[in-house]
Amino acid sequence: MENTKPEDFYKKLKAQIDDTTTVWPSKYLFKFILLTDDGKINTLENLFNHMGAVITKKLSKNEKYTSISILVPMDSSDAIIKKYQEAGTIDGIISL
Repeated sequence: MENTKPEDFYKKLKAQIDDTTTVWPSKYLFKFILLTDDGKINTLENLFNHMGAVITKKLSKNEKYTSISILVPMDSSDAIIKKYQEAGTIDGIISL
């Protein structure tokens, strides 16, 4: 696995988003994996409250993990990066 600083990761992600998205607002699909913990899942869902998000959750085979997909209209690549940074404060979250 590559050892990348978070700021480098976000800079690269912003460039990729800007290269592929030319019209804003645009729908963006966030994907996360969390330990199955109602508190952490609720915290993540609350980050996207009142944004018109469509949230899909799926338990792993052994139900230890939950994958969460969030399709939501976003106003800019900067707004997307900000959401990833906010989600990154949740202990144990994996952003895909």
